[in-house]
Amino acid sequence: MLFLCYPRCSTCKKAQKWLDEKGIAYTFRDIKEENPSVGELTAWLDQSGLDVKRFFNTSGQLYRSLQLKDKLPEMDTQEKLALLASDGMLVKRPMLIADDFVLVGFKEQEWSEALL
Repeated sequence: MLFLCYPRCSTCKKAQKWLDEKGIAYTFRDIKEENPSVGELTAWLDQSGLDVKRFFNTSGQLYRSLQLKDKLPEMDTQEKLALLASDGMLVKRPMLIADDFVLVGFKEQEWSEALL
């Protein structure tokens, strides 16, 4: 299982603590140091069944400074995926990717249902 997070993010810390307390094994990946590729994001998007907008960190400084709230509706999915792949700070975190699910953002109930 792949755990993508930004180590300085409080929600990511909370999710990592939750995983550790439950004894769930994962591979840690710093989303800022190693951005997801367009190929990875495409696969995760397809696997998740979510709208691509759910993959954006809409509360992040970069999202706001690029005024993506106004620009995203004009972009197609491939353009959005390329934008996400350009900077890990645009990607919603944490993410947990397994063979049979993709979890975007930390919601304890959702993670419990998928993992426990």
